[in-house]
Amino acid sequence: METAEQSAEQFKGQARLPQFAAPRRYDLRLTPDLDACAFAGSVEVSVEVTAPTRILVLNAAELEVAPGDVHYKPQGSDQVLHPAEVTNVPKDEILIIRFDEVIPLGEGALAIAFKGILNDKMHGFYRSVYELNGEKRNMAVTQFEPADARRCFPCWDEPSFKAVFKITLEVPSETVALSNMPVVEEKANGPTKVVYFQETPIMSTYLVAVIVGMFDYVEAFTTDGTKVRVYTQVGKSDQGKFALEVAVKTLILFKEYFAVPYPLPKMDMIAIPDFASGAMENYGLVTYRETALLFDEKHSAAANKQRVAVVVAHELAHQWFGNLVTMEWWTHLWLNEGFATWVSYLAADNFFPEWNVWTQFLEESTTGFKLDALEGSHPIEVDVNHVDEIDEIFDAISYRKGAAVIRMLQSYLGADTFQKSLAAYIKRFAYSNAKTEDLWAALEEGSGEPVKTLMHSWTKQQGYPVVNVKLKDGKLEMEQTQFLSSGAEGVGQWVVPITLCCCSYSRQEKFLLHGKQEDFNLSGLVECQKKDDFWIKLNINQTGFYRVSYDEEFASRLRYAIEASKLSSADRYGVLDDTYALCMAGKQKLVTLLHLIAAYKDETEYTVLAHVIHTSLSIVEMMAVAAPEGLDKLKKFLVDFLEPFAQRIGWDVKSGEGHLDALLRGTLLTALAELGHEATINEAVRRFNVFLEDRETPLLPPDVRKAAYVALMQTVNKSNKAGYESLLKIYRETDLSQEKVRILGSLGSCPDPDVVRDALDFMLSPEVRNQDSIFLLRGVSAAGHEAAWAWLKEKWDYISDTFSGTLLTYFVSTTVSPLRTDEMGDDAEEFFKSRTKANIARTVKQSIERVRINAKWVESTRAEANLGSVLKEIAHKQ
Repeated sequence: METAEQSAEQFKGQARLPQFAAPRRYDLRLTPDLDACAFAGSVEVSVEVTAPTRILVLNAAELEVAPGDVHYKPQGSDQVLHPAEVTNVPKDEILIIRFDEVIPLGEGALAIAFKGILNDKMHGFYRSVYELNGEKRNMAVTQFEPADARRCFPCWDEPSFKAVFKITLEVPSETVALSNMPVVEEKANGPTKVVYFQETPIMSTYLVAVIVGMFDYVEAFTTDGTKVRVYTQVGKSDQGKFALEVAVKTLILFKEYFAVPYPLPKMDMIAIPDFASGAMENYGLVTYRETALLFDEKHSAAANKQRVAVVVAHELAHQWFGNLVTMEWWTHLWLNEGFATWVSYLAADNFFPEWNVWTQFLEESTTGFKLDALEGSHPIEVDVNHVDEIDEIFDAISYRKGAAVIRMLQSYLGADTFQKSLAAYIKRFAYSNAKTEDLWAALEEGSGEPVKTLMHSWTKQQGYPVVNVKLKDGKLEMEQTQFLSSGAEGVGQWVVPITLCCCSYSRQEKFLLHGKQEDFNLSGLVECQKKDDFWIKLNINQTGFYRVSYDEEFASRLRYAIEASKLSSADRYGVLDDTYALCMAGKQKLVTLLHLIAAYKDETEYTVLAHVIHTSLSIVEMMAVAAPEGLDKLKKFLVDFLEPFAQRIGWDVKSGEGHLDALLRGTLLTALAELGHEATINEAVRRFNVFLEDRETPLLPPDVRKAAYVALMQTVNKSNKAGYESLLKIYRETDLSQEKVRILGSLGSCPDPDVVRDALDFMLSPEVRNQDSIFLLRGVSAAGHEAAWAWLKEKWDYISDTFSGTLLTYFVSTTVSPLRTDEMGDDAEEFFKSRTKANIARTVKQSIERVRINAKWVESTRAEANLGSVLKEIAHKQ
């Protein structure tokens, strides 16, 4: 590069920073002012300059940097270079420092002093509010992923610019100050103290963390001496014990699984009252929402316990996969997140085999399937051209489809081969950066299988196939087409790892389907075909990320196999999930789906029954628009179907019950309440009233509270809001965030749209933390969807100013996606035409597409001629 030609202009509007200078070490000092919500700081960066340049370009956002506060010292020289100009480019979040002379090649020290604000947006260096002895206090917290370290200090804020960090904090002397590494020393300085931390290993900026506030903790040690602590708000440290136990076991398990010891001397995990995502894997100092880390023996539900275990395992997996080996750029984000999601189930299954988490994992796959069946989906590997686009890919494709394709690959290669190749990959790329291809290469080397070819079709193109199966002259005819929920035909084609079994699991076949169509000779399975109870199941245990569509004959035989308990729980789940998706896409009739649901009357597995319930409620929502006259019959069928389960499990815990019974009880009773089942609602209200007077009553244990709250909200309307008010009373009196979230998730479930509006207004009040709005939005009743959409339009300016990142996209997707008519779709399109910025563009497009799909399903249901008579028939049959 000819340095004379350089100008600040050429660095504007670029997706990435130039490569001619790279940081090696940061010496960072921060002084937060918790009362004024501001901070001052200075950083000295050892920079290596590898090509002649007069200009240094690095990231900075919302920081004040005066030109006089910047200088550069080449190593081994007395010379100090002062910049001719320092340009702050807010749009690109960069700082361009121009010198008159060419910077000498080799190392040098760039020193910058700066000031910033502790913002309220839950990213960068921000403030979170908590109470101590009844007084509101501020704590300072960092959240840098994906690209917000630049809001705390000027830096090369891209994952591939790894460096060492030496951090020093000056903080009020009574506070606890934490960072990635242990404290080396503290010096008292009147009302403040200076805290010096040990230097970090080489790492990316997005993993740097700093926290200042008042905390208690519990601690334990792993067998090889790593100190593990869980920090909580003062007085809540008991609630950190469960997460602490899981963390210690997880660190030991992963050390073995990745064949590399945990690289830091300590592991701190901390619950933060205001936190935008679920948790963040900062190296050695993982931050969590309170609901994802704290567990209260008395007031937390089984579902909370499971969430804590899975989230802790997910974040600790990142200490290796993400922190030690880091993606080269955000295009490879899925590798971090998909992998950590998959391996968190591996850990949970190891510690709690009785939870059957691999069956529950199918719910993750389903979420991935739903998003990936949209034309507005995206490939697992997304080209990220601008920082604005990163937030939107923290979605079900990166996490859930990512995890599902890793599971598919692991299952295809075999667990041992997979684990050994993975350990080799981690050793090879430790302390550096890797791309998706690097992992495929390691797995291909370890297995001798064509991993690259197989996986490219899953990560480079969006979508997934549906495999259509027919039997013809003793041959299975298979054809793959891209599955889209709209019913349209996509053009994608995959290398599909087909597994199948016939009549029993002892007869299994596996092969790769490469072409559009292939016939599979059933020769070995012919004698099986002669039997009356002949059935075939493709995609054994749902380990593949594809759907299967069977012809009428096969489908009815599978229904029989379900009734006769011949299929594994994962396969019972899969048959239902595929049929539901095909029905929604207009490829199968609703009648077929209803008959299939009836086949699950003796279901024993929690995850499968929960999916039956979920599917049923979604049919009810659609029918309310498509054929309201048949709604009562449909509800009667579903209530009759669910009642025997509810009678068996009841409201009260029975001795000898396990985790899954507790999960089922809550899911089942909530569904009956939503279906308007009177006996359930009356019993819920009776128990709730006792609980309102005495919070310690055994009549309303945590696992059924959500069900009771939803049931109570079914009795509320605009003219009688007593139930709503009593829920708010409990909300205001509890300091347990899981309880608050349970209540928020129930307030919008009222069938009266006016009450839903009140709940939405309450959500924007200072009484609800911004991070918790998603729970209320998620719980809005079918009857409240249109009211919620009208409300969103009215409040949009305020919402888009107040919320950012994934929280903002959530407002769009939860409010727009459930709408069910083309008029509503047009309305949403019109509304967002002038209001779509880059950070929500993808979400708006996907949400409107979902409205179109819902509307199409409504239309195809209306066209089913015999629906009325079938509803009558099944309503009586139960």
